Amino acid sequence: MRRLITASAVVFALIIGVSLSATGDSTSARAQENNNTNQNPAPQATPKTDKKAGNPTAEQIAETSILVYGSRPLLTQIRRNGVERGRVCKPTCELPGKTEEATYERRFVRGEKSETDKVRVDQKMPTLEYSLIYGGGRLWGVINGTAFTPREDAANTFLSQHRHSLDTLLRYKENGSSLSMIGKDKQKGLDLYILDLIGADKQRTRYFISAKTFHVVWLEYEENAPGGQPVKFRRSFHDYRYAQGTLVPYKTVLLQDGSQTQETKILTVTFGIKLDDALFKSPEA
Repeated sequence: MRRLITASAVVFALIIGVSLSATGDSTSARAQENNNTNQNPAPQATPKTDKKAGNPTAEQIAETSILVYGSRPLLTQIRRNGVERGRVCKPTCELPGKTEEATYERRFVRGEKSETDKVRVDQKMPTLEYSLIYGGGRLWGVINGTAFTPREDAANTFLSQHRHSLDTLLRYKENGSSLSMIGKDKQKGLDLYILDLIGADKQRTRYFISAKTFHVVWLEYEENAPGGQPVKFRRSFHDYRYAQGTLVPYKTVLLQDGSQTQETKILTVTFGIKLDDALFKSPEA
């Protein structure tokens, strides 16, 4: 019995060894990643993986990241609903008086898949307050208690944030998405695993994951502009902290075709709060 327990412990240690070594030095790695990802990355390379060398698969990397972010059972239990409050600045919060700034409150309830989630974002600007609500696979807005159809650019930004996000990777199995390994590369002094995720809706998101901490450093995707021209987006993640045992980036920066267009800073986030279903219904209903 003693030999069986010892052998099991060794196997378990080998399995989680990668994630433990990744989190052991997370503070210094986090600072390095935040400093490096504030700038445009070097031209992307697409190195090929060497299967003979025993490199990890896309699924193994994704599963290790999920474990680092809190583990699938914990993420499912803790993040089933919640409230997030913060600031949105265009283009950056570092230029007070020279930027467009709004406060926001984001409330959400997770469904079995991302497409069945319910999300409500209330935004307050100096001259305007409105809400964008996603539920039942559709998006609408509310202003002064009256429903309206959001502008195309506002709707695309909202839906892109939902389709191309950290949660898209952390819930890839639940959403029925597929993963593929693009390779391993070194950019801005960081060793990165590069994964492609294809969702059930055929949307593609490319993730750049630290080979040291298994944090997602940034993700990239393309969306078509109103004229049909593809636009490249990059969303980078900074200031990682733990909230109720799960890892959360408190700062997010969005670049469009290489230029910074938006910065989001979380002020508070609380998971596990019961939310009234009426919050996610149209006033007309």
